[in-house]
Amino acid sequence: MDAINAQLPLSTNSDDENLVNGDDPMPDLPQNHTSPASDSSSSDSDSEVDESDQKLQLQTLQSELSSNPSNYDAHVQYIKLLRKVGDIDNLRKAREAMSEMFPLTPSLWQEWAKDEASISTGPEDVAAIERLYERGVFDYLSVSLWCDYLNFVQEYDPMVRDRATSRIKKGRDLFERALTAAGLHFTEAEKLWEAYREFEKSIYQSIDETDTQAKEKQVQLIRSIFHRQLSLPLSNMNSTLEAYKAWEMEVKQGCILDEKSNDSDGVPSQVASAYQRALDMYNARVQFEEQISKQDLTDTERLHQYIIYLKFEQSAGDPARVQVLFERAVADFPVVVDLWLDYTRYMDKTLKVSNIVRNVYSRATRNCPWIGDLWVQYLLALERAHASEGEIASVFEKSVLCSFSTLYEYLDLFLTRIDGLRRRISSAVELEDVLGYSLIKETFQRASDYLSPHLKNSEDLVRLYAYWARLEINLGKDLVAARGVWESLLKISGSLLAAWEGYIAMEIESNHINNARSIYKRCYSKRFPGSGSEDICHSWLRFEREFGSLEDFDHAARKVNPRLEELKSYKLQMDESENPAKPSEHGKRKLGGDAPDVESPAKRLKDAAHGPKKVNEKGKAQLQSLDGQTGNSKAKAKKPDDTSDQQMKDFVQEKGKVYNDQCTAFVSNLNLKATYEHLRDFFQDVGGVVAIRILHDKFTGKSRGLAYVDFSDDAHLNAAVAKNKQLLLGKKISIARSDPKKGGGHTTDRASGGKTSESVSSAKPRKANEQPPNERKDGGNKVELKGKNTFAVPRNVRALGWTADKPRTAEQEDEKPKTNDEFRKLYFKGRSLLL
Repeated sequence: MDAINAQLPLSTNSDDENLVNGDDPMPDLPQNHTSPASDSSSSDSDSEVDESDQKLQLQTLQSELSSNPSNYDAHVQYIKLLRKVGDIDNLRKAREAMSEMFPLTPSLWQEWAKDEASISTGPEDVAAIERLYERGVFDYLSVSLWCDYLNFVQEYDPMVRDRATSRIKKGRDLFERALTAAGLHFTEAEKLWEAYREFEKSIYQSIDETDTQAKEKQVQLIRSIFHRQLSLPLSNMNSTLEAYKAWEMEVKQGCILDEKSNDSDGVPSQVASAYQRALDMYNARVQFEEQISKQDLTDTERLHQYIIYLKFEQSAGDPARVQVLFERAVADFPVVVDLWLDYTRYMDKTLKVSNIVRNVYSRATRNCPWIGDLWVQYLLALERAHASEGEIASVFEKSVLCSFSTLYEYLDLFLTRIDGLRRRISSAVELEDVLGYSLIKETFQRASDYLSPHLKNSEDLVRLYAYWARLEINLGKDLVAARGVWESLLKISGSLLAAWEGYIAMEIESNHINNARSIYKRCYSKRFPGSGSEDICHSWLRFEREFGSLEDFDHAARKVNPRLEELKSYKLQMDESENPAKPSEHGKRKLGGDAPDVESPAKRLKDAAHGPKKVNEKGKAQLQSLDGQTGNSKAKAKKPDDTSDQQMKDFVQEKGKVYNDQCTAFVSNLNLKATYEHLRDFFQDVGGVVAIRILHDKFTGKSRGLAYVDFSDDAHLNAAVAKNKQLLLGKKISIARSDPKKGGGHTTDRASGGKTSESVSSAKPRKANEQPPNERKDGGNKVELKGKNTFAVPRNVRALGWTADKPRTAEQEDEKPKTNDEFRKLYFKGRSLLL
């Protein structure tokens, strides 16, 4: 379409248009194919080469247009080449094909009409050529095309040519149409007015001298044309005034010498006044005309000057002049969307002539078919004009075939069509076409089929279906069909809370309380984004409080309360994982209430850093700090009432659990804002998610953009891996099977805030006698840990007084275990010795 903008800035002084407007017939027509006998054999050879090249070019262009009919430049080149070779039949077909796709420029229409006129001018041919001119003057405003049209009718229509009384009206009507369309064109309208005067003068000359009444009537008609032209701000106004005075002197009638006239030399005072007002208007506009006519302006600068000129004309308040200027602007810039939008809005607001407004919208959508708002406003303009259903349906069918930039333009288009059908069916006005609700239902279904795959889980799709269901009840009187609409939406967007709420609201409005309750039972245990799961539970309780019995309320509470507790536990689990907190004072081990203040291990470590304290030999009893032992208690989650939320319990994991990677996916390149809920929703269509572990930085606690997702079996894992390179929060994430044989196992410690790590085996070979890094010696007791990541493995906790590095004596072997009180006394005794 961008090629149109390069083709359509029109200039009547261009070399191409002067060539088109000439009287030469179409080049290379069959009658011009005779070759002189003196042609040499070399010229014949060159001609054969040219013909072969032309055939090859024609085949190439045909192939291009068959595969891409919207290639504007290819259409133009194809027509030019066919015209050159003189292939009349294919030339007509090519021009018709291009006209169906695009509006043609005035020069193309002039060329087409002149080619047809050069072939044949029989009665039927004249009518066909006149239809071509009619199509041409509809596409764009062009004074030169109107002049060609008027000249053709005067030359080839026998009755108009002979100035027959029965056909004079046809010529006059055509001239009046031309003046209505372009009579206010500041620089070129003078040509039309002059042609109109000459037409009427020729009729005056054909009247018999004895018929004085007819001659006088004709003189008044010519005079009125002069007066109309002199009252308009057009170019060459002074020349028009001189021509008028010369004509008045010639006919020697009327007010040739008016004593009350001013210095306009015999011009009536009212005409002189009108002429002076027109001259003032001319002087106010001539500067704008000079700006848009400059040859050294770029397209952007010329368009800017047009916009300034349009604002001036709109402030002047003459709608006819504003419309003509808009027509000039869109003829120069036919694919500038803002021009057409401003033009159509102005016409809707100012001119109430429905046919003119409809024609403007028709041409706007032909020039910019990719703008959905133009089609929407076109449908509304047709409805305001009380157009037939057939015309509206035809425009709608054309619009849905266009390529819009957003899906919401299609949605707006479908809704506008449905709105119009609803208003026409609901109104009591007699319609020429009997419209049924089935037409609305069919349009809704088409909108759903087209938009549902693209607007899945969106509020816009819910509004479309809610509108559909409401009309099924109000116009279709079919509650079952309305329920079917909602059920269809739930199959598409069942994870969207608004879909369930809309369905429930419809049942409540229809006073079908039991149906609404059954919907609550279906959806209260489902997982919705954000706080939707809690909201639907609270909504059910409010519903039963307002509409149900006490038994109904109790039943809902028994269902909802465990669900709310489950959601609360899940939220806490997610918060702990995403926001790891520092150990609080409440988590420290405390001694009994009768124990005195004891220095904390952290304080002892701090003191040790400053240097050891001296103690006597008696106080050198060894005191070992207690290691915090990770318990194996399970975080018990309540079982949901609906198996559709089975995933909830999968996230309440055993603390310190070690995963074996057999059914685990490794996810990388995550958005740092991604949370557990985002990953859960991303893999919702896959299913089988057991646990999700997002890796966080151990110092900052922020996400590292990495995660592990455990699945229940290989089938779900393979389905998850198939979603590799799909978008999540605007980033293409990488999904791969986690292979412990290549990268080591990975573990998670829920107690430490969900921090996880994945080991990567080093490529550096280990020496034969080198001890593995995951083994250490503790005297006679060697604790061997498997794998590289050992932070989640509980440490072995020994009792106080245990000395693993020293061999035990026989006395120690026979020593009885000490009680807690004995250990406590021993501890405080050693403490006092140290102090």
